[in-house]
Amino acid sequence: MATIDITQETFAGTLENNNIVFVDFWAGWCGPCRMFAPTYAAAAARHPEITFAKVDTEAEQSLAAAARITSIPTLMAFKDKTLVFSQPGALNAAGLEEVIQAVKNLDLDALRAKAAKQAS
Repeated sequence: MATIDITQETFAGTLENNNIVFVDFWAGWCGPCRMFAPTYAAAAARHPEITFAKVDTEAEQSLAAAARITSIPTLMAFKDKTLVFSQPGALNAAGLEEVIQAVKNLDLDALRAKAAKQAS
């Protein structure tokens, strides 16, 4: 699956309608963003079961502000509408693959149960 561009209007729906969503916050003037783009696109092609989205921080300044983006590129990962990863900086292919596998293997129900137990 190719990457998709999302906007403030489509962000919530993208999270709502997909189990796992990776979001790359980028800008056209950003050298590291341009270097990361082929790595991100290749990962999207290898993992069609995951939604790989991109947010142009210049065009979507309010969305970038709402996401508290202070450095680009920033990669976020959501599983079941829950933010489970957020990190600025371009990852290499191996690093990105590690994050993808960690998110895929993450058991949110077990984490929620553990958090609830610790809170009580």
